[in-house]
Amino acid sequence: MSGLDLKEQLRNLLELQTIDTEIYNLEAEKQAKPQETKALDDAFQAKKQGLADLEKKSLDTQKQKKDRELELASKEEGAKKLQAQLYSLKTNKEYQTMLQQINDAKADSSVIEDEILALMDQLDRVKADTDKEKQALQEEEKKFNQEKKKIQERIKEIDDRLAQLQGQRNQVMPGIDRKILTQYERILNNRDGLAIVSVKGNSCQGCNMFVPAQVINLIKMYERIITCEVCNRMLYIKDERN
Repeated sequence: MSGLDLKEQLRNLLELQTIDTEIYNLEAEKQAKPQETKALDDAFQAKKQGLADLEKKSLDTQKQKKDRELELASKEEGAKKLQAQLYSLKTNKEYQTMLQQINDAKADSSVIEDEILALMDQLDRVKADTDKEKQALQEEEKKFNQEKKKIQERIKEIDDRLAQLQGQRNQVMPGIDRKILTQYERILNNRDGLAIVSVKGNSCQGCNMFVPAQVINLIKMYERIITCEVCNRMLYIKDERN
């Protein structure tokens, strides 16, 4: 292959590399989109779980309140029965014992009443927190749907652009020797979408490793494709490629 032909091949390779670099970046961006969507969904589900936890706490507190109310009713009923029996007792000892039982029942009732009041205060706080969380969740849902829509729209944009780039790629490829194209695509797949790089200041711009002077001379001869001894990418001299 003449030097002129190889220069043309390199120009076509560089044009192809420009296209493939954009393709590589777009495909990487597209591959990251499901994880972005998952992160949004996880965050939203965590918010929903926070509301569910508050609602469960409200139900649990209501049950505790109901249990205490039933317990209070039982204590009060027991105290009434004891009170009814109080004046039928015959001895002072029995009377004093019964009176103590009544006082104990009333004391227990007083404790239960305090517990019920505390549970009512807790219910009010939980309700306020739940209402606040519901409102916040509505806003979060709007943001979640908006962000999800943006991601879907971006994926559509990427797909459209990839289709355009593939069309451009198909136009460039016929101008590249089949063997050189095969070598290029092999390197492209093995080197993160970068197959051809320039040599600048005696350094390969693909791996930043030193390129010996004899290798640079071989590149300038344009007799064959020269690759980096370290990263195996195709090399060219930028200032002389035209």
